[in-house]
Formats: sequence, C-alpha cells, structure tokens
Amino acid sequence: MATYRERVQVAVQHLRKCDPVMREIIDRVGPCTLKLKRDRFALLAWSILSQQISTAAARTIRGRVEGLVAPDRITPDSLLGLRVEELRGVGVSVRKAEYLHDLAQKASDGTIRLHRVGRLSNEEIIGELTQVRGIGRWTVEMLLMFSLGRLDVFPVDDLSLRNAIAASYPVSQPPGREELLQLAARWSPYQTVASWYCWRILEDEEW
Repeated sequence: MATYRERVQVAVQHLRKCDPVMREIIDRVGPCTLKLKRDRFALLAWSILSQQISTAAARTIRGRVEGLVAPDRITPDSLLGLRVEELRGVGVSVRKAEYLHDLAQKASDGTIRLHRVGRLSNEEIIGELTQVRGIGRWTVEMLLMFSLGRLDVFPVDDLSLRNAIAASYPVSQPPGREELLQLAARWSPYQTVASWYCWRILEDEEW
C-alpha cells in the first residue's frame, strides 16, 4: 500500500495534468509539504481557538494555553482542569472557553469517539463531531484534511480559499458556491492537495 507521502505525490502529478492554472500554482509554490497532525483532539481545540482571529494571534494564544497545562499536553482532562477564568486570562474569549470545555467533556464521556472516526465516512465524521458546540463543518473538514489524511476534501466555505481561487482563476468576483464546486470537481480525487496549494498563495503557514 502506498504511503501518505507517495499518495500526495501522485496527487500533485494528477493536478499538474488536469488543470493548467493549478500547474502554474504548483510551479510557483514548489513541492507539497503537507504533513498530518496525528493528535486529533488538539487539532480540534486549536481550530476552535483560531476561529475569527489572525494566525499570529491564534499562535500566541495557543502558546499561552499550552503554558497553562504544561508539562501535560492538551487533552480532555487537562482542558477540563482549567477554569473559564484561567482561559480568559490568556486571551481566550468566554465563548471559546465554553466551546473548549464542551469539546473536552464530549471527548471524555464518549459522545465523540476520536479514536474511531478514521473508520467512518467524511459525512459520518462531520455528523458526529458537529455535536460539539463551536465545531461546524469547516472545523471537521480541517480534521479530515490535516489529521485523517483524506485527500478529496474541498472546504468551499473557507474565505481564504475562495480568495485564492478568485485571484488565480477566471471566475466571478466573488465566485459563487456552485461555481467553486464545479471548479474543484476537476481536482477530484485530490481536492485536499489542490486546496493546500491555493492556500499557499496567500500565506506561508505550514499545516
């Protein structure tokens, strides 16, 4: 069976052949350095923290939260051990603190079973994890792409992705949802890798 890295390289070659604009993007960005984050719980927690703030601000707050639980990792137990006031003290809003506690509680009591979601379909995973307050479809799509290694995910509602496509492709300004889905269909079954390349146009952060 091919490794994840080998499958990504196959995806890049497919995208180069099927889409001349994507071929130019790939040449501009360079090799795909997409890496998987194996800690599913931490990825969801960081996704909640990152909502509606800049990457730099999210990174700063993440470091502070990690400091609160050190030397432990971010786990359901370590987050449940933090009071809302402690999280507020390091820059986490009240609402996000409540979301983090809800995530931790549902992971702890088995409402969501992160150890087994890899055996489910994308839609089944979305249905299970969106039971958590503060986790919507986009957040689960990030898990699918960057933790579970699903290579055919297109987060159509991601604003940065929409902006990257609008800047690179001859689409409406701003592009409509159906137009975006039709464009992304040509990338299948490797929409995740194509999305990664589009994001790289706008930012330098490595996932």
